[in-house]
Amino acid sequence: MTFLIAAAGTGGHVFPGLAVGEALVDLGVDQAEMLFVGGDRLEATVYPEAGFPFLGLEMRGLKRSLTPKNLSLPRVVWRARDSIADEMRRRAVKVVLGMGGYVTIPAALASRKGGWCPLFLAEQNAGAGLANRVASRWASRCFTSFPRTEGLERGEWVGNPVRKALARFDRTHLRPTGLARYGLEPELPVLGVLGGSLGAGVLNRAVREIVASWDGPPTQMVHLAGPGNLVTLEGEARELRWHQVEFEDRMDLFYAAADLVIARAGGGVAELTATATPSILIPGEFGSSGHQAANAEFLRAAGASLVLPEGRIGELTGLVRDTLFDPAALAALRNGAREVAKPDAASTIAQAMVEAAG
Repeated sequence: MTFLIAAAGTGGHVFPGLAVGEALVDLGVDQAEMLFVGGDRLEATVYPEAGFPFLGLEMRGLKRSLTPKNLSLPRVVWRARDSIADEMRRRAVKVVLGMGGYVTIPAALASRKGGWCPLFLAEQNAGAGLANRVASRWASRCFTSFPRTEGLERGEWVGNPVRKALARFDRTHLRPTGLARYGLEPELPVLGVLGGSLGAGVLNRAVREIVASWDGPPTQMVHLAGPGNLVTLEGEARELRWHQVEFEDRMDLFYAAADLVIARAGGGVAELTATATPSILIPGEFGSSGHQAANAEFLRAAGASLVLPEGRIGELTGLVRDTLFDPAALAALRNGAREVAKPDAASTIAQAMVEAAG
């Protein structure tokens, strides 16, 4: 039997897809019995490097502004659908999982064309993206990351898949290794910043402001700035030790080192809850359906995160100072995150796929 996983574009789709693939392996499925489908972005590197078969397609997403580029989109979708359907027949695919994003539509259409093999969907956000909203009409099951997901009326709350290192996270055990990885002092608090994804410019600029104006007690910061975003800053505050990293492939060590994390509010918030990491979320004003604001509001209401609108980002330094040195506040955020965590989402979805395949 073969399982097809369609996941492409950003890490918010790609890494949850990878987590499900790895969970299938843990259930005894050979990597050769899986096929990942996507375009030429992050997925074209991540899946082959992890040892999974990968089918690359010419794909692009729908532009939300009026543009002539949208006129050719149906042709691109049908061509991608046919390529996927051909591979499905050749590999005798039994179950298709769409992780949302532009590649989900041709994968869903291919599942119909191939004789209605079960189609599962996984949605990372509290407001379903356009692709999952459309494909849900054909789906056998829809797995969601939040208890209530706008646009997916039949959603099953299982959580957003995270990789095994985060699903089995042990902060106490990993903390010394995480601190050593970044050359941090164990007696000083650590602020983590996830600034290397979509919307990174706003967070990276905010970090520079924190560094330049810090007037709090001695502090350390690990800043995941993203490729090409490392900068130098004259007049760096002496009381804040700034460690910049372009890319981190051991996110478990990043979360183990951090006492408080500043981040956007995409599907990656599942990592914050899985690791019970206190956070300040700054929802991005991009994407579909204002999904980051909805994600952030769920965590705020659960007591898992503090939320700062982008328009008030000038207040970030003060909020960090007031929170990072308040043990009671950090403990409350940690407990709130732990209460809503669903770290076994990848295993749950993988088990459902195996059962559906018979």
